[in-house]
Amino acid sequence: MTVKELDSAPNVAALYPKVVLGGLRKSGGDRLPDVEFVRTGVVADPGELAAYNQVCGFRLSDELPITYPHVQAFGMQMALMAEPSFPFPLLGMVHVANRITQYRPVRLGEAVTLRVRVADLRPHEKGTQFDVISEALAGDDVVWSDVSTYLRRGGGSGSGGGGQQLAAPTPGAIWRVPGDIGRRYAEVSGDRNPIHLHPLTAKAFGFPSAIAHGMWTKARALAAFEGRLPEAYTVDVKFKLPVLLPAKVAFTAWRTDDGNAFEVWNARKPKPHLSGTITHL
Repeated sequence: MTVKELDSAPNVAALYPKVVLGGLRKSGGDRLPDVEFVRTGVVADPGELAAYNQVCGFRLSDELPITYPHVQAFGMQMALMAEPSFPFPLLGMVHVANRITQYRPVRLGEAVTLRVRVADLRPHEKGTQFDVISEALAGDDVVWSDVSTYLRRGGGSGSGGGGQQLAAPTPGAIWRVPGDIGRRYAEVSGDRNPIHLHPLTAKAFGFPSAIAHGMWTKARALAAFEGRLPEAYTVDVKFKLPVLLPAKVAFTAWRTDDGNAFEVWNARKPKPHLSGTITHL
């Protein structure tokens, strides 16, 4: 594997035009780049962290929310998928799942090493999927890891099990999601995918309105558990139907044998946006 050392965070705003133009020349492939991006001495900025916490519903703390290192690694993920050897255009890919493990909290002011790679290209009933793997290390120890699974539509077997009628759960809370949450999350995360920013840009990609970031929805759900989670745990979610903005969503959670489970639903119809589990380590 080729290791590329980065001395600063990639400029995500500059990467998006590169991703769009470069993506026009990409049509797929059967191999992912055998490269890992590494950046050392990464420290959370207190002001940026506070803004992120406010947008996602977390309290201010000297510990990073479990989802925040994903934001710190996002530019590296983008840069890797913008590489000429990466086979797929980034725009149009679907983020279908995300699993994060926190082995212990990362503290504000603590310097970590971030590393990002892609792996496990495999068939999916609707196309091809792969994982973007990110890790945070303190010294030689992995203290945080993240696996984001993406789907590239087209050429799949189409042999999925099909939909099923779901019963609406009893909500534990109702959230009103404002129409500008996509732009607000983009400001604190760097993820300025046009499907999240404005109805007009979302319509260009087939959505009737802007949609909320899946990672915002995950973070907002985890904020509901603050003060009730251990120092070490895994949170695994599957992204389902998009949250069309503005929205009214229902949140429900329950205990399991090894932690918790939760769901975010359309508050008006029994349609799920996200389902997740929290496993205590």
